[in-house]
Amino acid sequence: MRQILHGKNDTENGLRDQVLRWKEKYDRVYSELEVAEKNLETERKTSTSEDSNSIEKQKRLKELNTYLGLTDVTGSGVIITVQDNTNSKFVTALDLVHDGDLRAIVNEIKNIGADAISINGQRIVPSTVISCAGAIVQINGEPIGAPFVIEAIGNKYLCDNLLRPGSFIKQYGEQISIDVKESDNITIKKYNGVLTNKYLKNAE
Repeated sequence: MRQILHGKNDTENGLRDQVLRWKEKYDRVYSELEVAEKNLETERKTSTSEDSNSIEKQKRLKELNTYLGLTDVTGSGVIITVQDNTNSKFVTALDLVHDGDLRAIVNEIKNIGADAISINGQRIVPSTVISCAGAIVQINGEPIGAPFVIEAIGNKYLCDNLLRPGSFIKQYGEQISIDVKESDNITIKKYNGVLTNKYLKNAE
C-alpha cells in the first residue's frame, strides 16, 4: 500500500515539477514578448516621428526652393508685354524700354505679393540683377531683347493692383507700350544659374 502511495506521490511530484518548469518557461517567454512588444511600439513611434519630421523637412525644403526659384511652378496670374513705343512721330529715349522700367514693374509685382516672376524665360530670384549694357538689357547676366514678356503668378487681385491709379503701368503705360492680361495657366521655369551670397557670412 505504501509502495502504491509512494509511486503515486512520485508521479504527482514529477507532474508538479513539469508544471512549474513550464510555468517558469511561459513566464520567461511572456516577459520576453512584453519587452519585444514595447521595443516594437517604440520603433513604431520613432519611425512615425522620423517620418513626420522627414515630411515636414521636405515640405519646408520645397517652400524654400520655390522662394529661391529653384523649382518650376504653375498657376494663375498676369502676362505683361513691354516694348518700345513706335507710335511716336519722333522716337526719343523716353519711348524706349530701359532696365529701370523693368525693375520698376518687377518691384511693383513683388510688392503686391506675387509668388514667382520671370522675364523672357529668365526667373527672377533674390540675386537677380536687371541692368543695361549699351542698347541691350541683361537679366541674370543674360542679354534679353524686346519685346519683354513678364510673367507673374499670384493672387486674383494681381492684375487689379498693377492697373490701379498711380501705378507704374498707369503712369507710363502710354509712354512706352505696356499690355497686361490675366491668365489661368502660367508656367514659370526654375532658375538655372548659381545662387551666390557675395556679402553674407555666418555670425560668430
